[in-house]
Amino acid sequence: MVDIRKTTLTDWPEIWQMLAPIFQAGDTYAYPPDINSDAARLAWSEAPSATYIALDLAGRIAGSYFLKPNQPGQGRHVCNCGYAVAQHARRQGIAGQLCRHSQQVAVALGFRAMQYNFVVSTNEGAIRLWQAEGFDIVGRLPGAFAHPEQGDVDALVMFKTLVD
Repeated sequence: MVDIRKTTLTDWPEIWQMLAPIFQAGDTYAYPPDINSDAARLAWSEAPSATYIALDLAGRIAGSYFLKPNQPGQGRHVCNCGYAVAQHARRQGIAGQLCRHSQQVAVALGFRAMQYNFVVSTNEGAIRLWQAEGFDIVGRLPGAFAHPEQGDVDALVMFKTLVD
């Protein structure tokens, strides 16, 4: 179990330390592998409506997520999220905890649905988790993601209604 709370300005160095190797790997996120800290902070912590971190029992950042409207205007009732789990905290159920927490926050913020726009098809663990959390694959973008090892692979659009 982790403690999940909103981020503060002082959290960014540790969040970046967690995110940098994920983005540099280039196999799950469409951010440029050479994204710098300032650009990543803007995308992950400043532009979204909310950003949260999960702290392990030792007080280290074990994961993070951001939540933002998927579209402006008439699409603003659907949110979008991005999740990351620190290398030292993988396979401990943290991504699932972040996903469930994000859904609660989304409803509290007035969102009625959640959409993941670009789930890389080779990220099988994430796809299984999102489906277990009630998300459906509603679209497939053929060859939309340039995987560094497998070449062009599909990206999936996943969706879940949060409230009736």
